[in-house]
Amino acid sequence: MIGETEDDQGTYQLDPSLRELQTRLDLTRDARDRVHSLLGAVLAVGRELELDQVLRHIVESAVALVDAQYGALGVIGVGQRLSQFITVGFDDAQVAAIGRLPEGHGLLGELIRNPEPLRLRELSTHPASYGFPPNHPPMDTFLGVPIWVRGEVFGNIYLAEKHGGGQFAAEDEEVLKTLAVAAGVAIDNASLYSQARQRERWLTASAEVTNSLLTGSGRTDVLQLLAERSRTIAESDLAVIALAFGPDQLIVEVAVGEGAAAHRGLVLPAEGSFVGAALHSGEPIISAAVNKDARITAGSARWQGLGPAVAVRMGTAKGGVRGVLMLARTEGGVEFTAEDAGPLLGFAGQAALALELAERRRDVEQITLLEDRDRIARDLHDLAIQRLFATGMTLQSAERFIEHPEALERVHRAVDDLDATVKIIRSTIFGLRARDIGPGGQGLRARVVDTVERAVATLGCTPALRMEGLLDTEVPSDLVDSLLAVLGEALSNVTRHAEARTVEVVVAATRTDLTLTVVDDGVGIADGAVRSGLANLDERARQCGGTFVVAPRIPRGTRLEWQVPIRRA
Repeated sequence: MIGETEDDQGTYQLDPSLRELQTRLDLTRDARDRVHSLLGAVLAVGRELELDQVLRHIVESAVALVDAQYGALGVIGVGQRLSQFITVGFDDAQVAAIGRLPEGHGLLGELIRNPEPLRLRELSTHPASYGFPPNHPPMDTFLGVPIWVRGEVFGNIYLAEKHGGGQFAAEDEEVLKTLAVAAGVAIDNASLYSQARQRERWLTASAEVTNSLLTGSGRTDVLQLLAERSRTIAESDLAVIALAFGPDQLIVEVAVGEGAAAHRGLVLPAEGSFVGAALHSGEPIISAAVNKDARITAGSARWQGLGPAVAVRMGTAKGGVRGVLMLARTEGGVEFTAEDAGPLLGFAGQAALALELAERRRDVEQITLLEDRDRIARDLHDLAIQRLFATGMTLQSAERFIEHPEALERVHRAVDDLDATVKIIRSTIFGLRARDIGPGGQGLRARVVDTVERAVATLGCTPALRMEGLLDTEVPSDLVDSLLAVLGEALSNVTRHAEARTVEVVVAATRTDLTLTVVDDGVGIADGAVRSGLANLDERARQCGGTFVVAPRIPRGTRLEWQVPIRRA
């Protein structure tokens, strides 16, 4: 019989044919199982909508399909570096021992530079390979394929060490290439879903900011809301809003998140700072590692621990550039992309609009305040002073009818008190009507008003100001300069540290003492905090023979009182 052989005992030898048939059946079964596994992996990857979960499923499916011991998926970020690196096969101890994740150099970077499948029997022999970092497990075999999304390379799948010590075969490469195609579709869908959700969140936040503006919230409150929402939506660790301060400086108005205290209240140069670079650029400024950014030459120590960062200008079509909104993530975080920076531009425009509306509202408040001062001054002059004059003249005319010496002395004192009261009211009227008077102004009242009004721009609110006594006639010039310096430093401290919504300033002069009191409703002074500015105020008080006290205000805030004698013995 054809295909049969007979041995010495007369039995037929069918073993070779059966073995060949069994081999072909096994190969067919293996191919069928692999196809089923591949289809299952494609379906599993395509079911997810969250991008992080999609990426994790891709690398897990790749490892299972080709029976690899180790797998990773590297996402290509700014500057052709790896912005994300998702691993499978490494336990937590190994990851901690290896330390910093790769950035895309060596063999991993070879697929970034040449996005073609790469299969190696011994990866150490490849020209681009230059070894592993300390504590990295040994690897010999290697298989890598790129993932394409909309005609661009999104990242690469890296596999190493096939179980059993074998080599990656051509069939493994084809399976991985097929998975990479499905991965590209799944990543694209997840990215579109993520972008849609982000747009919804930005729109919700914009509506919240608009509502805050319409309900009359102050500038600082609106900027605080902008910073907090942008930090949350962009999943960053630090948000900073710096406002233009003069032609070549910025002041950090709001900072929230990681290390915010080190940034809040800083005055930064336009040249040599990250926010300054964004101020002069019409495009978003993106840094993969802000703590190493060459553009930062001023105060680089405060960036320690931070990595990816993005900054955009805040400006309106007609109002010009107002400042910069900056976001940063901790070192090792996901890098910002151009897609991330796009919504920030619109949100930064909201910040500029908030500033413009706050300034318009503050102008209206100032006009109302000045008009109210004029009315009070007219009423004091036309009503109070005239009545006091009339009362004084009546008492003086009645003196000739008084015979008792003690009664006559009391009338004299009453007339003197009325004269002093008239002087106080006249001084008050002068202070109420003083406008736009700089340091060269004639009286202390006018200069106090000017100092307080200049602080409004950075405080974000208009302080309540009260002045008492003969400030323009009784306070010596040396004390005038000291008090103005103390007032300026006190308001600057409130701006930098207090986060206050209301501030009250009281300047009072008696026959013996000059007192300045500044009260705010901010966060107060933390225990153990070092405030060099407060030490300066205390030194000024002691030089003038006075006292300086800083104490908590109930229920919140700080009360500062600086008192010096007007006439020293």
